[in-house]
Amino acid sequence: MTETTSEGDLDRFVHPLGDRYASREMQRIFSPGHKFGTWRRLWLALAEAEQELGLPVPDEALAEMRDALHDLDLARAAEYEKRFRHDVMAHVHLFGDAAPAARGIIHLGATSAFVGDNTDLILHREALILVRDRILRCVEALASFAGEHRDLPTLGFTHFQPAQPTTVGKRATLWIQDLLLDLEEVEFRLETLRFRGVRGTTGTQASFLDLFDGDHEKVERLGERVAEKMGFSRSLGVTGQTYTRKVDQALLATLAGVAASTSKMGNDLRILAHLREVEEPFEKEQIGSSAMPYKRNPMRAERICALSRHIITLAQDPAFTAATQWLERTLDDSANRRVSIPDAYLALDGVLILVENVARGLVVNPMVVRRNLEEHLPFMATETVLMRASQGGGDRQALHEAIRRHSMDAARQMKEEGTRADLLERIAADPAFGMTLEELEGMVDPRRFVGRAPEQVDRFLTDWVDPVLTRYAADTSTSLGEPDVRV
Repeated sequence: MTETTSEGDLDRFVHPLGDRYASREMQRIFSPGHKFGTWRRLWLALAEAEQELGLPVPDEALAEMRDALHDLDLARAAEYEKRFRHDVMAHVHLFGDAAPAARGIIHLGATSAFVGDNTDLILHREALILVRDRILRCVEALASFAGEHRDLPTLGFTHFQPAQPTTVGKRATLWIQDLLLDLEEVEFRLETLRFRGVRGTTGTQASFLDLFDGDHEKVERLGERVAEKMGFSRSLGVTGQTYTRKVDQALLATLAGVAASTSKMGNDLRILAHLREVEEPFEKEQIGSSAMPYKRNPMRAERICALSRHIITLAQDPAFTAATQWLERTLDDSANRRVSIPDAYLALDGVLILVENVARGLVVNPMVVRRNLEEHLPFMATETVLMRASQGGGDRQALHEAIRRHSMDAARQMKEEGTRADLLERIAADPAFGMTLEELEGMVDPRRFVGRAPEQVDRFLTDWVDPVLTRYAADTSTSLGEPDVRV
């Protein structure tokens, strides 16, 4: 993203989420132009539906409203808001200026939450779709990486202590699995997201019932028509003045779930970078440290973790907001929601862009992977050695004690002298085992210790990943361009 700062901006805070991390696509969704343009689309949908159901809304009014949907003078809106101290009424007047024939019917029967809340739900939907599409791109990139390294043995870790080997590809499927679960959650939220609808000041629809002279059926149809015009098949069953803030709580919890997955992946990559086994992309002229030129820091993975933490923290905001709403509504939600909801989406957008970028450029160092594994593999092969020696006629308990002693001595030598493990040499030199070094080395082929990891990668990609990617392959909404942000 190109930075252009005018003189007037030098002493003004610039939000890093917009300036550094989030894409233009996500920023557009939460931009003033899109928000207030959606307000106008809602007012038009309401006026059209009211006319269709018999209210005296002139055709000229609707025509002027359609023509003025994008005629937004935000400076003039700010002047109105300064006078009225009310953002919705400021835009009612602004829309009336642009569509004078509609001045008398704009916002007819509605309250501020009609445009405010319904717009927020529309923005939630659009932002969730973008999040979904970015998750898919991350899955696709990681699937390619997993397939490429499906059978490359690597040291596994539990408690960050050396454990049974796995493969580089199998480890990547763990990251993909988390993202697929997140994708299911996002899909569920999109499928069940409902419109607030046409409800009135406290959700009773009293004003609309008056407009239609007590005709309950027409009020019901009005709500259905406006929802349909705005692309929703269902509305919430009941509301107060606002839609329940449980919706925001659930949606940001979903975003926090994605952030938990990306943070786990980012932390894994930071550990692997320390081990020098797997590294994130590093540009030719990239600087890792201002003081230590040799460093190749996992800066993108660290940024993934940093922003993911912010998203997880933001999930508390709507939970507290939902918990403290009084009766039909209180306004202590408004300022918080203006900040927390866009921040969560913008931050997650930036995180997923980073995850995709890193996944497409991950560098595996096979020789380092092999060296780290070979250092510990002899200790993991002791059970196999014990069984083979016992089958050859040795005393199992005596052999167990001998292996324990040799293992302790080899480990002590590694730690105290910094030399490689000579456990196999020690066992080969012990006549109780009756095995040559060549035989022992044949037992510690890394491929013998990864179990079904390569086959699990194949099965996972075929049964779980490919069907998801195929299902969305024809969906043009997933065809995102290259994001114009710094990664």
